[in-house]
Amino acid sequence: MTSENHATVKADSAALVMSPTGSTSQAAPFSPSTNELIQAGWSKCWSKRENRPYYFNRFTNQSLWEMPVLGQHDVIVSSGFRVEIPVTPTTPTIPISPSTPGVKPWVNTTDDKQDMTCLNWSLCLRVYWDLDVQTNAVIRERAPADHLPPHPEIELQRAQLTTKLRQHYHELCSQREGIEPPRESFNRWLLERKVVDKGLDPLLPSECDPVISTSMFREIMNDIPIRLSRIKYKEEARKLLFKYAEAAKKMIDSRNATPESRKVVKWNVEDTMNWLRRDHSASKEDYMDRLEHLRKQCGPHVASVAKDSVEGICSKIYHISAEYVRRIRQTHLTLLKECNISVDGAEPTAVQDRLVYCYPVRLSIPSPPQPRVELHFENDVACLRYKGEMVKVNRGHFSKLELLYRYSCIDDTRFEKFLSRVWCLIKRYQVMFGSGVNEGSGLQGALPVPVFEALNKQFGVTFECFASPLNCYFKQFCSAFPDTDGFFGSRGPFLSFSPASGSFEANPPFCEEFMDAMVTHLEDLLERSSEPLSFIIFVPEWRDPPTPALTRMEASRFRRHQMMVPAFEHEYRSGSQHICKREEIYYKSVHGTAVIFLQNNAGFSKWEPTTERIQEFLAAYKVSGRSLPSPGPSSTSTGDKDSKPVQEQSSCVDSLVTFLFF
Repeated sequence: MTSENHATVKADSAALVMSPTGSTSQAAPFSPSTNELIQAGWSKCWSKRENRPYYFNRFTNQSLWEMPVLGQHDVIVSSGFRVEIPVTPTTPTIPISPSTPGVKPWVNTTDDKQDMTCLNWSLCLRVYWDLDVQTNAVIRERAPADHLPPHPEIELQRAQLTTKLRQHYHELCSQREGIEPPRESFNRWLLERKVVDKGLDPLLPSECDPVISTSMFREIMNDIPIRLSRIKYKEEARKLLFKYAEAAKKMIDSRNATPESRKVVKWNVEDTMNWLRRDHSASKEDYMDRLEHLRKQCGPHVASVAKDSVEGICSKIYHISAEYVRRIRQTHLTLLKECNISVDGAEPTAVQDRLVYCYPVRLSIPSPPQPRVELHFENDVACLRYKGEMVKVNRGHFSKLELLYRYSCIDDTRFEKFLSRVWCLIKRYQVMFGSGVNEGSGLQGALPVPVFEALNKQFGVTFECFASPLNCYFKQFCSAFPDTDGFFGSRGPFLSFSPASGSFEANPPFCEEFMDAMVTHLEDLLERSSEPLSFIIFVPEWRDPPTPALTRMEASRFRRHQMMVPAFEHEYRSGSQHICKREEIYYKSVHGTAVIFLQNNAGFSKWEPTTERIQEFLAAYKVSGRSLPSPGPSSTSTGDKDSKPVQEQSSCVDSLVTFLFF
């Protein structure tokens, strides 16, 4: 961050106070006298809309919810290292109240003010976040990021091209393999590619090595020759076995297979057909056992003849994506040039080599003028429209985005760019989710509010490693898209986020490659830091076979505690919580969740998972008497889980993304 975004007030390093969590020590902030505040232009006012006091500076038109701190930085000294607190992440620099100049244009009538006041009272009964929790995450000060600033015109083009890419994927799977694309495999492809992508687009991959996606390849192969669906009755199992045998024989006959492969597949198919004709008293389990035997015998031969074709699908989709990225960036650069905004040649912002409490991503490239985005409300839903493209978010989450924007954005004190940035944000996640019914909801699933409260109270957690402005509980979090999310509090993708200390919650998207990359990053952070560092990780309890990430964490020298929350005995918040009905926000998890504590020695000493703390945590995790839907927003499985007989399949509906995320 540039120097004008910081302030410094020296405090006695011995004056330490407890944080709201009761577990973090920091220096007591310097409290200026009333006369000093008045001389600096500050006065204490009352916000009718928010129903609480705030501070207004008549000289700068600045508004703060908390008492102003005179000077540049608060400084603390804890555990032998110096940490400086930027003003922006710890105090909202632009919370505009109805009486403050720069009031938002969509609250400009008496009726609107009354409606918003009623809304705030009603929201008190169903708020799914706590934006008052201050962070204990410490990082090294970093320069502003060089991402191109978001713009509705560019976001609209990216959405159109991404939709077109999805259509190409559907057509290639249908034409080359005669199957529907595995459900949400395109979404998981986006996640898996971002682990290795070095390209410049925030969503679409363009510079990956290897070109062939292991995630996409595996999921298509799992559905060849047919996709195995959930089976409840004996007749369905018999029909599925018959279809698999027919499809395997047809594929081996139509492809360039070796004589040995043809012989093995044909013999096993004929044996299966004979068994079906003569045995009419078999049970469902008999049919499923026979299907598993047929898959083991024929699967390797079927895979060998389909390998080149499936690799061709993965390669084609990647190269189309790279071409789309080139088009999007060229359009973006042209738009910035027309606005006289230079991208190349700017001198990098100098930053000091010091530790500070984490703060939102800042962009080094100025934002261009934003076009008009229309806003209207339909009952409890805010509708934002740009060029006929509408995105929706419920009133509660719209108000949440407004609060996050106040806390985090430093270049738009009058909220003139707020609506266009909200439109870009929601459109980005809408495109990432996909257009299918409930598609992508599992990528944004979040822990219940009582669990977050217990994590904060018992283990000092103040930060989410995988979230978004739409589903975050704390105002400090990592997310997939720094360009759109930074204005709303994101600290950037987690895989490029390097905290020196703090207590974190990590609930990653349930993509095997992504979870494995997360474990590598966590162990690297814990290895390097001698300050208190703690991560509480939530991953699916997949044991047949166990995922590499789960196996590595269980064997890690930083593992301090592990537990499993059984299936159907805990719940998650839907990834569509910002738009779904209130009764659909929570759903039961259809599989167990492994909760693993990874901590270095200092983190273990500070946030030790004692028996008492674990009991309090588990009590918060249980379903609290609600009648919940199951299996959740989506009942499909990921990766290898799709290929198993139905009784072994697991759902990935309660993953977070957050994007990712990344």
